[in-house]
Amino acid sequence: MLLKTFTLTLASSRPIRASASELRGFFATKFNEYSLLHQHSADKLIYRYPLVQYKMIDGAPMVIGINDGAGVLKEIYDKYDEIKLGEDMYEIVEKGISVRNQEFGLADMIYSYEFATPWLALNQENYMRYYGLRSDERNEFLRKTLIGNLLSMSKSLDYQVPGTIKCDLRVRIRKNRLKDVNMMTFTGGFCANFLIPDNLGIGKSVSRGFGAVRGCSQP
Repeated sequence: MLLKTFTLTLASSRPIRASASELRGFFATKFNEYSLLHQHSADKLIYRYPLVQYKMIDGAPMVIGINDGAGVLKEIYDKYDEIKLGEDMYEIVEKGISVRNQEFGLADMIYSYEFATPWLALNQENYMRYYGLRSDERNEFLRKTLIGNLLSMSKSLDYQVPGTIKCDLRVRIRKNRLKDVNMMTFTGGFCANFLIPDNLGIGKSVSRGFGAVRGCSQP
């Protein structure tokens, strides 16, 4: 299937030192009337794959809108000239925009990806299960988790996967913090018979920048 994506990149007059969560906080507060920007409706969390995602990649803020989320970003992208991230205010001197229709879904070929931001694969329950496994079992556990991530993502995007997802991983453990809580994340990459547009997130907390993937040379 084709996904419509609207990718917004921001440049300031000075280096931006902030997190994807702070970038999300700015847009969610300034444009609170758009539920897709903050995943809440009537103070209740919307449990689905986020159609607006915030990233800090190589020190550059990026916001990606998917399908309906692309329409929201198109409406608001030019309605501010500065952004407040944490306690710091940044003047925006340049906005880059890319609007594309991109292929997504099961493929006949194997594609290779790297994580541009750490993959938050495990919740608290799975974290304990993972630690209880032998080293040879852990990779299989993560492989099944990755397939689950892709199936859940597909379901939210109204895409019915027509066959079996095959994948393999090459990842390393890395510690991160989310909302002042220590989290286990993974860096590295994977290959799968699945097409994913660059910078879309997989796993948990993708709206806050985790799990952004980028295609790389095929294995």
